[in-house]
Amino acid sequence: MKMFKYVTKGTFDAYNWGLVENKQKFIGQIMTSKSPARSAEDVDATALSYAEVKALATGDDRIREKMDLDVQVSKLKMLKANHTSQQYEMQDKALKYYPQKIAETKLLIEALTADLPTVQAHPVKDDAFSMTVMGQTYTERKAAGEAVIKACMLMDDPEKIVDLGEFRGFPMQLRCDGSKFRVTMKQNLTYSAELSDDAVGNVTRINNALESLAERLDAQKARLTTLESELENAKEEAGRPFPKEEELREKSARLNQLNRELSRPDKKEDEQEQEVEESPDLEDAGEPAPVVPMPAAAAGHKPSIRQALRNYEPPAPVQSGMERTPRKEAVL
Repeated sequence: MKMFKYVTKGTFDAYNWGLVENKQKFIGQIMTSKSPARSAEDVDATALSYAEVKALATGDDRIREKMDLDVQVSKLKMLKANHTSQQYEMQDKALKYYPQKIAETKLLIEALTADLPTVQAHPVKDDAFSMTVMGQTYTERKAAGEAVIKACMLMDDPEKIVDLGEFRGFPMQLRCDGSKFRVTMKQNLTYSAELSDDAVGNVTRINNALESLAERLDAQKARLTTLESELENAKEEAGRPFPKEEELREKSARLNQLNRELSRPDKKEDEQEQEVEESPDLEDAGEPAPVVPMPAAAAGHKPSIRQALRNYEPPAPVQSGMERTPRKEAVL
């Protein structure tokens, strides 16, 4: 099955297709979750085809050019609005976001750098393990893990923080977070490990919280480098002008010129209007102006309807009692 759509040049079809175009635009935005105020690609492809059909239904080349410029200027304005929005975002990040994140990252690097020597001074090896739990030192992982679990069972107040012991130069504290127990170790920063029912696994989790300190330090240094680079890029992006500003200016000027030209009446209509204005006003004159008929061909232009209405002379009113026809008067 095929569908054919016909349009007639120089008719009202252009307006009808314009209505269809506007409907298709907002329907396309709703169905695709797009907004033309944010991105230039939001002009739906089907809507553009309707715009082309609307242009084909017009006979004036200036109207075709105006329709093309309407679409192009609309796209350029959306691109500029998107560019301006990105500039404001980059300015905000350059002034607030990146400086704040850089300061926080530098503090983390300083704290990790200060805690790293303590961890390195108390290494954990297979034959060298030591953990103090509730005042007693354990050299075996399983025994130390069982002591940690026993300390959890002896907690009588879940909201109270218990001093658990010491491990690798860091004091340990035991706290209850809802239904879970957690061991925290603090020097310049706080390191935590969540506990379970596995005794040996608890010791491994506590050790991993401190063993990963060197990796965390390297990650924060890399993040600082990235943030500083992004800050410089944000500063450059915030000061970058719209790349298509000149094109937008030229096409907007041409579109305004076309709008002015299309809003002016034709030359023939101007001449007819001038003739009407120069004709005598029959209402203000003392006597009705004589009507001199002139053929349209002799006048050199089409007869003016407005002039004919102004020259129209209504018939004289009939006096009362004179309505009877001559035949009836003769009979009487």
